[in-house]
Amino acid sequence: MEYFSSFMAMLSDGSVLAGLAFGVALLGAMAYALFKATEPRRLTRRRLIEGTAIDRLQKRKKSGGSRFVDAQMLAKIRNFAPEKIRTSRQLRQRLMQAGYFSPNATAYFFALQIGTTALVAALGWAATIAAQNYEYPVDPFYWILMSGFAGYLLPSILLRRKIKRNQAEHRVGFPDFMDLMVVCAQAGLSMEAAIQKIAQELKSAFPSLSNNLELTSLELRSGQPLTAAVAAMCGRLGIEEASSFATLLQQSEELGSSISESLRAYADDMRNKRLMKAEEKAYALPAKMVVPLTVFVFPVLIVVLLLPAVIMVAAAMK
Repeated sequence: MEYFSSFMAMLSDGSVLAGLAFGVALLGAMAYALFKATEPRRLTRRRLIEGTAIDRLQKRKKSGGSRFVDAQMLAKIRNFAPEKIRTSRQLRQRLMQAGYFSPNATAYFFALQIGTTALVAALGWAATIAAQNYEYPVDPFYWILMSGFAGYLLPSILLRRKIKRNQAEHRVGFPDFMDLMVVCAQAGLSMEAAIQKIAQELKSAFPSLSNNLELTSLELRSGQPLTAAVAAMCGRLGIEEASSFATLLQQSEELGSSISESLRAYADDMRNKRLMKAEEKAYALPAKMVVPLTVFVFPVLIVVLLLPAVIMVAAAMK
C-alpha cells in the first residue's frame, strides 16, 4: 500500500504526467520515423505487385476470363494506394526544388521532422519545469503539446523558405541563361555542351541554377531525350519561365524550326519581362514608402521643426 500511495502521489504531480506523455510521444515519433523511412521500399514493392497482378489479369482476360470480375479487380488494384504515392512524389519534388537531390532526402526529412518535434517538446517540458520552480501557473501537457506541434511544423516552414529563395534566384538568373544559350547556339555548340558550359559560367553568380543545369547535363549524357531532361529541369526549378522554355524546345523539335532563332526570340522576351518587372517595382516604390514616412519620418521632422518654437514660447511665458 505504501508503494501504491507513493506512486499515486507521483502521478498527481503534473511534471511526472507530462514526462510520461512525452516518453509515449517520443516512442510513437520514433516508430513513425521508421515507418516513413521504409515507405519508399514498400511503395516500390507494392507497385511491382500491382503490375504483376494487372499483367496476370490481362492475360486471363485475353484467354477468355470473366470481363466483369477482371475490370473490377483491376480497378481495385489501380486505386489501392494512389494518394500516398502522389504525396510522396510531391514531397520529393519540393525537396528537389529546395536543392536536395539525394535519393534518401525524403527519409531524412521525416527523420528531421520527428527530431525537431522531440527536441522542441523537450525544450517546452524544460520551460514548464522552470516556470513551476518560479511558481508560475503553467499546464505542462498543453505546453508540451504546443511545443511538439511547433517543432513538427518547423522543417516544413524552413523548406518552404528555401524553395522561395531558390525560385527567386532561378527567376533572376534565367534570362542570363537564355542569353548564354543564344550565344552557344550561334557558336554551333550542341544542347548538351551548351548546358554544361553555361552551368560552369553561372556557378559563382547563381549556384542553385548551376547545380540544376549540371544535373540536366548528366541526364543528357546518360541518354535521356532533350525534352524529357528539360521537363525534369523545369520541375526542379519551379518557375514559369522554365516551363515556357520546355514548351519552346518541344514545339521547335516537333515543327522542325530553327532552335537558335526560337531561343533568340525567347531571350528577347525574357529580357523585356525582366525590364517590365523592374519598372513595376519602381512604380510601386512611392506607395510602399508612404507608411514608413508617415510613421517614422514625419513625426521626427515635426518635432525637430516645432521644438525650438515651443521652447521659445515657454521661455517667453515665464
